[in-house]
Amino acid sequence: MIETIFALFAFSMGASVGSFLNVVADRLPPGKSVVTPRSHCHRCDRPIPARDLVPILSYLQLRGRCRYCPEKIPARVFSVEVFTGALFAAAYIKFGWGGPVVVAWAGVALLMAIAVIDLEHRLIPNRLVIPAVAVLAVLAPLWPELGIERALVFEQAHLSSLTNSVAAGGGALLVFLAVKTVYPAGMGAGDVKMAGMLGLLVGYPGIAVALWTAVVVGGVVAVGLLALGGRNRKDAMPFGPFLSAGGIFALLAGTEIIDLYFAASDRLIG
Repeated sequence: MIETIFALFAFSMGASVGSFLNVVADRLPPGKSVVTPRSHCHRCDRPIPARDLVPILSYLQLRGRCRYCPEKIPARVFSVEVFTGALFAAAYIKFGWGGPVVVAWAGVALLMAIAVIDLEHRLIPNRLVIPAVAVLAVLAPLWPELGIERALVFEQAHLSSLTNSVAAGGGALLVFLAVKTVYPAGMGAGDVKMAGMLGLLVGYPGIAVALWTAVVVGGVVAVGLLALGGRNRKDAMPFGPFLSAGGIFALLAGTEIIDLYFAASDRLIG
């Protein structure tokens, strides 16, 4: 019972973070402050009262419209709040309370913000990626293998974690840089920087899970859109959302996927 209550608390906290991420997605690309002014309707310009800022519930109560005018509230607002809440709850279920879940929540929030911004603006902001790289470089030794347990003494674990994250980040950066060099139109500079950031965040072999997931999900979506006539082969498609999806998947399920892979390999070899 208590675990359910904690998971619901994590969900509500994630939904609140998702509400803030919507503000970030709206204001960061045009260079506006994410703190001031207070949220307002883009049509009637009236400030949104506190009672209309309750994550998820306010959207449902207002039926997706401004209280004062017919302006529709983007469905993205509701979706980001729900998904971020669900991911925060999933992270709590995996890690419990403690340092790892805080880092996982921060990673989820960062990747969600990047996904929404790249999807809507075709932009992976340096204002998010560069500070994240700096912070992750400091945090890497403090979270050995980001939850991947190893039988190492304290000092070895932390040194291994730093080396692991730097190697994974550098490797992903070089791979994406090579792809961009060979096929410049197929990948943006933001994708290259984001790949390096992901390596620092999830380490190795987590980065392999993240990139594999991004490529597979991106390929499936691209084929689906082509089949439905929503795009043609020449249309560019932002890759940031798929990198974000891969990174989140690696954070929350990477260890399990890696264990399944090695277990299957052992059966095949044995």
